[in-house]
This record gives sequence, structure tokens and C-alpha cells, in this order.
Amino acid sequence: FFFFKQKTAYEMLRSLVGSEMCIRDRYQRRVHGGASGYSQCEKIQEEIMEMIDREADGSDSLEGFVLLHSIAGGTGSGMGSYLLEKLNDRFPKKLIQTYSVFPNYLDSSDTVVQPYNSLLTLKRLTLNADCVVVLDNTALNRIAVDRLKIPNPSFAQTNSLVSTVMSASTTPLRYPGYMNNDLIGLLASLIPTPRCHFLMTGYTPLTIDIQASSVRKTTVLDVMRRLLQTKNIMVSAPTRKGAYISILNIIQGEVDATQIHKSLQRIRERKLANFITWGPASIQVALSKKSPYVESSHKVSGLMLANHTSIYLSLIHI
Repeated sequence: FFFFKQKTAYEMLRSLVGSEMCIRDRYQRRVHGGASGYSQCEKIQEEIMEMIDREADGSDSLEGFVLLHSIAGGTGSGMGSYLLEKLNDRFPKKLIQTYSVFPNYLDSSDTVVQPYNSLLTLKRLTLNADCVVVLDNTALNRIAVDRLKIPNPSFAQTNSLVSTVMSASTTPLRYPGYMNNDLIGLLASLIPTPRCHFLMTGYTPLTIDIQASSVRKTTVLDVMRRLLQTKNIMVSAPTRKGAYISILNIIQGEVDATQIHKSLQRIRERKLANFITWGPASIQVALSKKSPYVESSHKVSGLMLANHTSIYLSLIHI
């Protein structure tokens, strides 16, 4: 479902998915504190849970839930925290994955309670979520400025990067093959222990709207090599420090299996990825088709979902 505070966004999405999947904020107040968003969600929790139960009962094989929210705002932190608790309580055996947007720690926020909101949500993400994909506003702005040459990136442009990651990570589910065609199968190999479930992402080649990318060569080796570069990772954490616990690359396009094997061998020979000593030191690869409805100028594109020990640096910034 979708929760809106702005009328224009509500009207636009209602025409796309239907009014029964959208909830409009009837209080029409700016929510800064997470506690305020938490209490407001309690007032409409019956309406929300009824909507969730209706969709869950109508699904053929319910695997889990995906929550997209910001941890710094009052609604994203308060309402997001409440929903995480309720979903974990009502569906204890179902997977809960979140795409959590972390605040930009380099710029001062107009919300005084931003650190409080972030800590409030971080506790719920640790206790009630099975997988958290961290999307750092600091890194998103850096990518837009340095990689895409946008001097002052707008919210729409940074949101475009987030939507690119989300669509690429769900491509194996929407266009399933003989492997990696379910949500649990994709994430199980990335999370060795339940609490170690904060993941970082990388994507290449990056484009926004109709802007052409500066990346020209898009062979499998080039894509997999660029995914390991810090400048393409959407988290403010240097991957040169620490080690990878696990890596999953989702490669989109018409790719031959021999190209994957040769690329993995070259990466292993050059030691481009430093893995932990107590786990398997290998990059897992999932092949996926490109969407037939979205035009792309690149033959091959790739998304990396990685569990890295340096992710703690993003949590320290909060």
C-alpha cells in the first residue's frame, strides 16, 4: 500500500494502482518526530492491516513484505517502525525486506529530531527486519554530482537512482528463470546470521532519465569490475577497509555463461574483492532478462547486493 501526505502524489498513484491501495493522511499535519508518526499510525492501523490482510489472502504464494521508507523523517521512521513491529507480529514466518534511505550526514537538516528518528528506526530495523538494503543520501548525492555531472541533484533525480536499484533487484522475480526466482533464495546466501542483515548496493552503468551514461564498454567483465568500485556503491562506506562477507551480482542482458566464468576468474586472479577468512570467498551471480518495456542503450547492466563489514560506518554516522 502507499501512504501519502501530499494530494498531488496521492492522486497520481491512485490512478495507477487504484484507490483501495492508497491511504491519504487525514490529519494534514507536518510530522517531524518519529514518536508522532508512530502514534498516528496506531490510529489508522486497523485500516492498514485490513488492506494488508486482504492482499495477503489474495496472493497465491506469499513470500514476504517489502517496505520502502526514509529513517530520518517523522512518517518514515515512526510509521515505518510501527509497521515493522506489526508485520513481524502478525506474519512471524514471512520475510520482511526494507529499502531504507539513510540521511545525508554532511548537510545539516531542517528537522531537529533527525538523529532521534534515525535511532528509533534503527532499533526496529535490527530487531524486526530480515534484510535491510541501505541507501545513503550522502552517497546518492555524491554519485549524482561526481558520476552523472549534475551540480545540484533534485529529489526526483536521487529518487531515480533508488528506483533503479529496486527494479534491478526484483528483476529475477518479475522475469524468473530456473535459478534465483524467489525472494528468499536471493537473500538467503547474503545473510550468514540473522542480525548481520544490512546490505549495500552498487549499480552500473548509471543513467538518469534520457541522460546518456559516460560508460561505453559494458562487457560482463567491465560491469562486474565496476560494481566493486567504491564510487559506484550507494553507501558512504569504503569497501577497501574491511572485507566482503557475501556478494550477489544480478546481471541483466543477453549473457553467456562462459563470460560469467571468465569474468569471475579474472576478478579472482586480480584479487579485486577481499573476502572474510571464515566463509566462502566467491561472488554469486544471478542472470536476468531485461525488461521489454524499458529501452536501454547498454547491452549489459549489473546490480550488486553485498554484505560488507564496513557497513557499520554508515550506522556510526547516525
